[in-house]
Amino acid sequence: MFELSPRLYTVAHMADISRKTVDIGTDHAYLPAYMITFLHSGNILACDIGEKPLENALNTLKTYRLEDKIELRLSDGLKNVLPEEAEQITICGMGGTLIRDILNGAPWVKKNGMRLVLQPMTHSEDVRRYLCENGFIITEERCVEDAGRIYCCIAAEYSGGNAAYEEGYYYFGTLLNEKGMAEKYILKQYDRVQKRAEALKEAQRYPEEEKLLRDVLAYYGRMKNE
Repeated sequence: MFELSPRLYTVAHMADISRKTVDIGTDHAYLPAYMITFLHSGNILACDIGEKPLENALNTLKTYRLEDKIELRLSDGLKNVLPEEAEQITICGMGGTLIRDILNGAPWVKKNGMRLVLQPMTHSEDVRRYLCENGFIITEERCVEDAGRIYCCIAAEYSGGNAAYEEGYYYFGTLLNEKGMAEKYILKQYDRVQKRAEALKEAQRYPEEEKLLRDVLAYYGRMKNE
């Protein structure tokens, strides 16, 4: 049997296997196949924007005899998914800005009982900001190293309330005072923000963005000292 990457393994074990799940950007359908085979998840709808990834997915399903348990569908994000087909959505291996745009393109995800498990490759701050501004509560974050890079996997539940947080929260989430892999992730985020702020200062461009990033750095320092 195939082995999941650390990123996908983490997402699989953050998911709620009792819910109807839609996997967006499924590619080879490794995540749904693992969830069905090892975690005994219910039927899963696996979607991708391209025909070739769906061919790869079909080969996976045939290899492990899962054709009757995982439905494949061509879909640009969630555009070809019906609201009643999803109680949980997983999106992995995309930039945070794209994940945000996919969710924004399907307003129906904002409903009671909806769970999201998201694994942004970059710009996790865009994911957290979307969640907080659209009625979701972040319930769990886990950091994992994969192919020499550290990523954050984020689980959230829809609550219906809107929460405004300081900008720093969107960059560091719930992980600021955790150790291990989370600490490495936070330091990576801090370094990225600091370098961007310094570059803007040197170029004397986009002063509003520079101020926002300085606020993020100040948030880090304040929260670490509490």
